[in-house]
Amino acid sequence: MKPFLWGRERCVRPSRIFYVAVLLSVVLWAVIFHSTSLQSGDDALEPPPDPCAGRYVYMYDLPPRFNADLARDCRRMSASTDMCRHVVNDGFGPSITDGASLPDSGAYATDQYMLELIFHARMRQHECLTADPAAAAAVYVPFYAEFDLAMTIDNSDMSVRNALPRDLVDWLARRAEWRAMGGRDHFLLASRPTWDLLCDPNGGGYGNSLMTFPAIRNMTVLAWEASPRHGNDFAVPYPSHFHPSSDAQVVAWQSRMRGLERQRLWCFAGGPRHESRKTGRNQIIEQCRSSSRCALLGKEAATKKPGLYTQGEYLPSHAMRLLESAEFCIQPRGDSYTRKSIFDTILAGCIPVFLHPISAYVQYTWYLPRDYKTYSVFIPQRDVLDRNASIEEVLTKIPPAKVAQMREEVIRLIPTVMYRDPAAKGMKIKDAFDIAVERVIDRVAKRRRAAAEGRECQDSVDGYDSWKYDLLEDGQKEVGPHEFDPYMFM
Repeated sequence: MKPFLWGRERCVRPSRIFYVAVLLSVVLWAVIFHSTSLQSGDDALEPPPDPCAGRYVYMYDLPPRFNADLARDCRRMSASTDMCRHVVNDGFGPSITDGASLPDSGAYATDQYMLELIFHARMRQHECLTADPAAAAAVYVPFYAEFDLAMTIDNSDMSVRNALPRDLVDWLARRAEWRAMGGRDHFLLASRPTWDLLCDPNGGGYGNSLMTFPAIRNMTVLAWEASPRHGNDFAVPYPSHFHPSSDAQVVAWQSRMRGLERQRLWCFAGGPRHESRKTGRNQIIEQCRSSSRCALLGKEAATKKPGLYTQGEYLPSHAMRLLESAEFCIQPRGDSYTRKSIFDTILAGCIPVFLHPISAYVQYTWYLPRDYKTYSVFIPQRDVLDRNASIEEVLTKIPPAKVAQMREEVIRLIPTVMYRDPAAKGMKIKDAFDIAVERVIDRVAKRRRAAAEGRECQDSVDGYDSWKYDLLEDGQKEVGPHEFDPYMFM
């Protein structure tokens, strides 16, 4: 074995270049680590996406004469009916404890004319409400048009009926929020057919002239019945009697309607009308009374009997029990083309039978399928009036499988035509309010884009064909002959 020789086999000392390379490598990795740490810190501090981006709504704090004072003066709305009992619970009315036909909680005796209060209360709790008008995608005007008109409609002086609407227009015109787009980003809701808000200010007629003022013409007007002849008003559902506070309540109700055993083929929840109204109601009642497979509301259901020209009032529990018992529910015209019972019927999971396209098909285009045969039956009003159609024969010919499909589609629609409890938190299911606000924002967004491009957005078409534009599919721009044309003058 050779001895270890220090002198011959010593370690070689690294060069200066080696140390420089090592130092540069350490510095490089330190920089990379520090940069990565900063990036991770930025990600951690970066706020999550704003769920309300592009969806904020600004609500005017109107002087109380335009809303709160009107609600407090509710006794002036009707000489024959105590409307103040309907104002309670943010317009939902008194609660109902009737587990037989309505849920144990969330059920109310809701009056259709309270929708302005319901919508206003919901907007106060809206998750995307903003105090900054510059951040808003749309501006809500909480004017109680129905309350005002109900208090003045018996006055023969049109200037009196138009006093508060004119006051509102003047108030809005002075606001910077209004001037920003000339009101084209504004919207309001009326618990009244818009026909009643279109009177000639220089003439007569039933109603007032709110929607004829140029400032209001720029806005989007929501109502539970829109005019098919005007382009700036859109129909939203009537309020029914169930106002849920959780998604679970909605799903449970749908399951209940899906599981009901329907003992009757058809029913009609309503009263007669004078023959001059030509609604088909009297003929419906005549046909129903002669059938063992149809039922009407009993006398015990009425709290106020209908007159020759006026509607009656019925206990909600009795009406809902009847609607829940039938496969099909007949929906003739009400005192106008539409009626609240349409949405009571959908809530009950009953397949609606319409006699006129203006009652639903050209009204609730934001809510109901364009293919009306998927969820309803259409029997022309004229055929019923002239006794050329047997309602029962038409319904009996529909195959059971088709009936089941139609009922399932109706039950699917239930959440979209409800107005949920304003205080409810965390609900994911969209209700009628959510859909209305979304569609208004979409309409305003198109107007903003057009303004940014220096052009006017042509989204309001008045005249005979106005209703046809609401039925156009995506990409369609021109209207033509339509299957509903023969019925639009009836």
